Amino acid sequence: MDFPLWTAIFFVGLLLSIAICPLINSEWWGKRYGYVSLAFAIPAAIIALLQDWSILCHVMQEYISFIILLGSLFIIAGGIVIRIGARGTPKLNLLLLLTGTIFASLIGTTGASMALIRPMIRANRWRKHVSHIFIFFIFLVSNIGGLLTPLGDPPLYLGFLRGVPFFWTFNLAPILLFTAGIVLALFFVIDSWYLKKEDEAAILSGIDELPEKRLEIKGLINLVFLGIVIGSFFLPPIIREAVMIAAAGLSIYFTSGALREENAFTYHPIREVALLFFGIFITMAPVLTILQVNGGSLGVTEPWSFFWASGSLSSFLDNAPTYLVFFATAQGVAAAQGITENLIMGVPEIYLMAISAGAVFMGANSYIGNGPNFMVKAICEESEINMPSFFGYMAWSCSILIPVFVLVTFIFF
Repeated sequence: MDFPLWTAIFFVGLLLSIAICPLINSEWWGKRYGYVSLAFAIPAAIIALLQDWSILCHVMQEYISFIILLGSLFIIAGGIVIRIGARGTPKLNLLLLLTGTIFASLIGTTGASMALIRPMIRANRWRKHVSHIFIFFIFLVSNIGGLLTPLGDPPLYLGFLRGVPFFWTFNLAPILLFTAGIVLALFFVIDSWYLKKEDEAAILSGIDELPEKRLEIKGLINLVFLGIVIGSFFLPPIIREAVMIAAAGLSIYFTSGALREENAFTYHPIREVALLFFGIFITMAPVLTILQVNGGSLGVTEPWSFFWASGSLSSFLDNAPTYLVFFATAQGVAAAQGITENLIMGVPEIYLMAISAGAVFMGANSYIGNGPNFMVKAICEESEINMPSFFGYMAWSCSILIPVFVLVTFIFF
């Protein structure tokens, strides 16, 4: 079942609203974004119901699973307080970003982002120029670091469910090391430059505000609940979501309010993500269906084209279903070309590497490319950090990431 091309207008309209409305009137947008999301979602849902009701049901199932996963990790990580008795210097920030990049493949990009974003904010509270730090945080912790295991990012988890061996993603380690290494090096140079712009009074006040202990972690019981959420990935649907909800409930019950207060924890960021991504999931249903039906005619037949096609769409569509679209496209291309060697579930290995890297890496290209991106932005803004606009963020991602991805293309694909 295909949708006419004009049905993509609802997704494009919502995307433009997210990008432009905060620039025109941020106060209005802060109060009305949920209504805007619904305004685009409702007609798209009606069209999907009339065309094929099962598509809408499938999208809603994915959305519910998506938001339960993000919500549970958000609540659990919000109960973990990491106190770092050191200023946010380029060296410390580099260490935190490296740690987050590694953790992203172990506890997921969402889990790593939620666990480390607040310590990063506290460590850099003394500095005036900080927005670049959290842009790179989104690049590395919320996206690039999730490439190494199916636990890291939803696309790879869907590949695992489709039969890709769990440890196959370790083959992507050279791509991850190369990409993360360059981005981390660029961060260190840029952060060092911004540090020189800080005045002496700010530096002295930063020293005075340091806590006594060098490193202290509170709310460790939440690591158990985090492990429960990760373990639930291997359970069947419904049971999996029930376990995640239970783990979040246990976190709320067993974590003291004082710890969440110290983390400046509120439900506003996850509420904003839930409302906006509700509209995104509904309005992108026709777009993804159009791609699935016409994917074979896109002319994507080479590893580099799979990397850029899956990556470009993952920049604006949810990267999990985009991964599946090109997974199926690659199977069709392999069958048409008679490729029989080095196949992973009917997909040539080099194609699968390109699709995986594209979907995971290029989710960093925009705020809506991956769920944690918007959550990090919302938490930063709640902490009075002036984050760039939708297009402002993309100016950073295009300047920093696109040249790196071009290098990845020439070296690996």
